[in-house]
Amino acid sequence: MEMETDSAHMSIEDFTLCKVVGKGSYGTVMLARKKDTGEVLAIKMLKKAYIKKRKQEDHTKTERFILETINHPFIVNLKYAFQNKEKLYFCLEFCPGGELFFHLQRVENFDEEVTRFYSAQMVLALEHLHKQDVIYRDLKPENVLINHDGYIKLTDFGLAKENVITNKDAMSFCGTPEYLAPEILDRKGHGKGVDWWSLGSIIYEMIVGLPPFYEKDNREKLFQQIKTGEPEYPEDMTDACKDLLMGLFQKDPSKRLGGENGDANPIKNHPWYSQVDWDILMEKKIIPPFKPKLDSDDDTKYIDNEFTEMVPFDSAADNTVLDSGSLTWKDFTFDSKQLNTG
Repeated sequence: MEMETDSAHMSIEDFTLCKVVGKGSYGTVMLARKKDTGEVLAIKMLKKAYIKKRKQEDHTKTERFILETINHPFIVNLKYAFQNKEKLYFCLEFCPGGELFFHLQRVENFDEEVTRFYSAQMVLALEHLHKQDVIYRDLKPENVLINHDGYIKLTDFGLAKENVITNKDAMSFCGTPEYLAPEILDRKGHGKGVDWWSLGSIIYEMIVGLPPFYEKDNREKLFQQIKTGEPEYPEDMTDACKDLLMGLFQKDPSKRLGGENGDANPIKNHPWYSQVDWDILMEKKIIPPFKPKLDSDDDTKYIDNEFTEMVPFDSAADNTVLDSGSLTWKDFTFDSKQLNTG
């Protein structure tokens, strides 16, 4: 058998690129198979020139650092990171169940029990991040992946921020409009409470089918609604669920459930989650409501066709010179196996 590739000398040539499985403003995510081991991975490819143009160097370095240091059952694992002259490559575990967004679109909405199962895992993932003084800032159905076991993984840490302790430590205006907390819109500083606001938004969307604040083409009206409006709650929503959401949608982060120091306990102890055994959930001992039926380790039936039908490519020009001369990305290379052995 061939020797496994050393990450310091790893290149995109060490992988067989199969299909596009995601695309964003940042770049492309490809399903790939590592040639020497057969390992299936999702490779997120970022163009350095684009990152520089958008002044996203710090965000990208933070994403890389967080993915290396955070280890949690409900957060996607970074396996390798490498670079060449033009691109950065994050090699992540592939979650074949696809985006929560994909499944939500197919059925329009979930019942409260299914919503509780998925959202409880988000609570545990956010709690773990907050204990490391990291805020996520991009919780939405597109960034929640379903793994082969039916449990979730949060992905895309491009907007995450470290060293956030108070409710004023982060200043950037960033995130997806529908999920932004009012304090981000006010631009006076924000903290861990923004993630609990987004949790409320995703719980509401799973049950109702749309985010709590939604204006298709009018961003100003949307932002005004977030700052001053209240969501409409369906009549068949349980009182406990409505009470939880009202707690998460407090405009003042210090009054929001979980908003004081980012503590997850007021949320975990809320009556709506009373039937959740958090330890058993963490150990994945609950039967999930949906488990992907997979034909192979690279099955993409749960990935949206808009991605998988794109033409996969990584130009040969990108595969040549290692960009070792650039100090900006000098610590980017990573191999998870070295963590286990060293």
